[in-house]
Amino acid sequence: MSAVYDRLVTTLTRKFDVPADLVRPDATYDELGLDSLAVMELFLTLQEEWAVPLDDSEAVGTLTVRETADLVEKLKAEAEA
Repeated sequence: MSAVYDRLVTTLTRKFDVPADLVRPDATYDELGLDSLAVMELFLTLQEEWAVPLDDSEAVGTLTVRETADLVEKLKAEAEA
């Protein structure tokens, strides 16, 4: 997996107390037990950490952990181009 994915997993387990065994690439935030406020906080954390603009409205219940990491990587690449 990528550095972004690994950091996302670390953030979920440490900051949001999601059990590590629940965090899978295909898990949604609903499945991880995060409500919309927690997802908003997660996306704000990711925005600050990776300096990318993320819209948390698309994440609630729809994006998976892997899709979020892919999105951050895509936005980083676009910002660097």
